Amino acid sequence: MLQFSKTETKDLSIAIIVITLLFAYLYSNGTFGMMIYLIPISLVTIGLSFILHELGHKYVAQKYGFFAEFRKWNTGLLIAIITGLFGFIFLAPGAVYIGSYTGIITDEEDGKISIAGPIVNIILAVIFLLIEISLKPFFLLSSPLSTYLMITAMIGFHINSFLALFNLLPIPMLDGSKVMKWNLPLWIVSIVVAGLLTYASYSSILL
Repeated sequence: MLQFSKTETKDLSIAIIVITLLFAYLYSNGTFGMMIYLIPISLVTIGLSFILHELGHKYVAQKYGFFAEFRKWNTGLLIAIITGLFGFIFLAPGAVYIGSYTGIITDEEDGKISIAGPIVNIILAVIFLLIEISLKPFFLLSSPLSTYLMITAMIGFHINSFLALFNLLPIPMLDGSKVMKWNLPLWIVSIVVAGLLTYASYSSILL
């Protein structure tokens, strides 16, 4: 079972609130009424994607008996706010910090902890895609509810696909470099799946 400290709960809450409001602002082009309309969508898609990605890392780390807690990065949150005001968002709100009480984390343990986040995003992307597909017949009716749910599903599909792909890039500090070091075939399969989902999500948005 996941365990949270008061500090971690506070940091997660702050990060999710900032992320949700920033993306709602970005998608609304600064229009207040549209921003209010988009806040629930932003929370369910971007906020949910972010927190579950981090909790994926935390869950596997704690299963190994490691210390694992999320900490917000104030500088990253500030950068996200500033860039958001200019029409794009550089997102680095924080991360799960992991430590072994013995001081040793093997490549396998590190790889499994690292792959957990992108796997969560891939699963969420597929769920949102299935919701989108199931809603398409109702979307043709152009009802406000079906439109709202369809927008939510499309954004959720796109965001989770992209987050999985980005985090699986073989760049130091990102999950991909640790997964590739541990298990190259698994990294190849996971990044290809994430890439295909991301491509499909862009096609979905264009349609």
